[in-house]
Amino acid sequence: MVIIKRFVIMLQFFTSIPIPINMNCDEKDYGKGLTFAPVVGLIIGFLLFAFQRLLNMFFSIKIVAALIIIGYIVLTGGLHLDGLGDTFDGLFSSRPKDKILEIMRDSRVGTNAVLALICIILLNFVLLTEINIMAKAILLFPVAGRIGSLFGAGTSVYARKNEGLGKSFIDHCGIKEMFFGGIISVVIFGAIMGLKGVVTAFILMTTSFIITKILTLKIGGATGDILGAVCELNQTVFLMLMYTLGI
Repeated sequence: MVIIKRFVIMLQFFTSIPIPINMNCDEKDYGKGLTFAPVVGLIIGFLLFAFQRLLNMFFSIKIVAALIIIGYIVLTGGLHLDGLGDTFDGLFSSRPKDKILEIMRDSRVGTNAVLALICIILLNFVLLTEINIMAKAILLFPVAGRIGSLFGAGTSVYARKNEGLGKSFIDHCGIKEMFFGGIISVVIFGAIMGLKGVVTAFILMTTSFIITKILTLKIGGATGDILGAVCELNQTVFLMLMYTLGI
């Protein structure tokens, strides 16, 4: 029952899929529920794959790639892109830690956020078209992103002094959650890509750690925004691997 509860919580939080179930949850359910983040990613991937198959009947590859990205944004409510924008606004402000955290929490969008969002969306669009929107890429890039959130939370401490939703994820996600979430990720990638998928899953776990450490250098820890940024960046890393290595 706890497993189902935490899975539903993750599905409700990470997607805009309407699930009319009121879950009675506490803080630890968010962090421990990250074990199932890769499964949520796979569900997003399956929905995008079905969407792609429909679009292929009517549109060219470039239009399909653009609509896939729009579909992804709709399915996730732009949650992780918002985190990416806030993270880049803060980290590239050239301010001390406290001011960076204040900027990241500000609801207003700055120049650095806009540039980061344009760059990541444009790069994803080009990569999707260059790899001919392969089925395995559509299925797995959302999984790659959620691996980023899982390992980003599991290898970080919370950066803020006060409470925040990100604290619930970071404080309650640890080795156990990364271990089981990692196994789930390896199984998913292996089932779709074979041995190359297993290797790719481990590469993505490593890149998640590296990206997290780079983004947390200035503030000595992670926030919910940073977890969103790691998610988006890890997705792009996966698409780049698909293109450069032809996996």
